Amino acid sequence: CRPPAAGRPTEIESLAIEYVLGHVGNEVIVETLLPLGKLDPGLREPEIPLDIREFGALAAVAEEVGVGAVLVEETKDDPYQLLALGAATTSSVQLGTSVAMAFPRSPTSTAMSAWSLQKLSGGRFLLGLGTQVRAHITRRYGLDWHAPAPWMRDYVNAMRAVWNTWQTGEPLRFESEHYQLDVMVPLFDPGPIENPEIPIYIAAIGPNMCAVAGEIANGVRLHPVCTTKFIDEEVLPNIMRGAARNGRRLDDVEICLKPLIGTAPTSARLEQVVETVRARVAFYLSTPSYRRTFELHGWGDIAREASQLSRAQRWDDLPGLVHDEMLHTVATIGTYDEIATKLNDRFAERLDRIEFSIPVDNADGADAYRQILGQLK
Repeated sequence: CRPPAAGRPTEIESLAIEYVLGHVGNEVIVETLLPLGKLDPGLREPEIPLDIREFGALAAVAEEVGVGAVLVEETKDDPYQLLALGAATTSSVQLGTSVAMAFPRSPTSTAMSAWSLQKLSGGRFLLGLGTQVRAHITRRYGLDWHAPAPWMRDYVNAMRAVWNTWQTGEPLRFESEHYQLDVMVPLFDPGPIENPEIPIYIAAIGPNMCAVAGEIANGVRLHPVCTTKFIDEEVLPNIMRGAARNGRRLDDVEICLKPLIGTAPTSARLEQVVETVRARVAFYLSTPSYRRTFELHGWGDIAREASQLSRAQRWDDLPGLVHDEMLHTVATIGTYDEIATKLNDRFAERLDRIEFSIPVDNADGADAYRQILGQLK
């Protein structure tokens, strides 16, 4: 692991390096979206879209092949309803929202959804929360915009206050800048459950949200554009900064990532996948919200050029800006025989959880997936 910055690292940066070195030999938990083989949203849409009526059966298949956790993103279906279907057909695999929108729901509403899923799943639920950008908050959800990092801190703490009331019977009293909660009557109190400690993961890429994740969350879910250099030099130091505010350590926070991955059973098929991956990298390259990663690698000028092409709607010209060095820095590419080794080399010392799957349409696909799962560490 390289030092996080030129010159002598700061104390927090040194602790981040210590974290990376301390993860050598730790086993990573493999997570997946459904259907199996859907790696990154938009990277490769499944040939057959997810049918909500099949979710329970698909979750059972993921559990059978040995996946550690089945995740759902809030895109086209309600994530909590999907996971209820999965909880009813599985018994051991963890079930979680990789990203469910926090702010459009009140903390009490999300607390209830999580509490119900934790009961139904027997303690297997993972709550992943995201913020969304200003345009979606104001124009899709019709809410006022607030700085997201302090808002998320208040949101998570408010949820935990509600859970504490349900579990212990103590009066609900929570006051913050964004939420004041002091009413909980018996009719709306579901009471205690066997596994009340629900893990919370916060989706983050910027320094302030990474710090909030370090301060209050069980884990952080990183964006696919995060490279190893970005994780080492930006993510880990900021998580540590937040953790220090609350008397925590960096290793109290699980680091989770759904990397950009391009894989196929043969080299010939992989060539086709590579161009799809290049187009996805180009999309991220053109998006100002993700420019921080590309600037860290010295590609800020290319990113600004990509943004200009995007504004001009010259979509077909974008992939040409992604040269091979950029492609293989942002994405991990290899055949089924190669991909586990490449992912291990890149992420084994940095991640606690990694999203990865391949299509499992038959017994051969299941065997190939099991073999890769057995190699990931």
